Amino acid sequence: MARTARITVLVSGATALALTLAGCASSAEPGTPRVTITASAPAATTHNAADTEFAQMMIVHHEGAVEMADLVVTRAATEQVRTLGQRISAAQGPEIATMESWLAAWGEDLPDAAEHGAMDHAGMDMNGMDQGEAMAALDALDGEAFDRLFLELMIDHHRGAVEMSTIQVAEGENTGAIELARDIIAAQQSEIAEMEELLAESAL
Repeated sequence: MARTARITVLVSGATALALTLAGCASSAEPGTPRVTITASAPAATTHNAADTEFAQMMIVHHEGAVEMADLVVTRAATEQVRTLGQRISAAQGPEIATMESWLAAWGEDLPDAAEHGAMDHAGMDMNGMDQGEAMAALDALDGEAFDRLFLELMIDHHRGAVEMSTIQVAEGENTGAIELARDIIAAQQSEIAEMEELLAESAL
């Protein structure tokens, strides 16, 4: 579906999307961090510049995480890393859709090429690599070397999301966006700890 058409669908179905996400939260596996969005959050149009920037930049940030995670699903050597990749993709894909619906409801632009380029300098540096370099490095590896690099890169990536979300909590106005930022902080800090534990294991 074209991106412009998808915006129309997202605006008209914003509340339904939020209810779906809330329902998914109740079915998550025990101990699995998952974001829960309230039904009223996407309909709220009160927002400030910090909310807009957060949504635009976090969409790009999440798109990078999903791209990496989807590669892991077919390339990971260990089941723990593969499961982590599936979980990241499953959680962040719906969050992207939610933030796109917010921007449309607020009358704000979706991120463009400029925002994608800016992310390389705002919370997207991973072991000194931008998104394209990170994907190329991962694509050149397999086995345990692939798993280790993925974990190292995703830890840096998650830290960037936590930093961005912390700013949003302090400076944002939209209650839904602030709630999402808090949930991202909790979920991704938990996954950072999980990934650091996997790296500490002798197999990796």
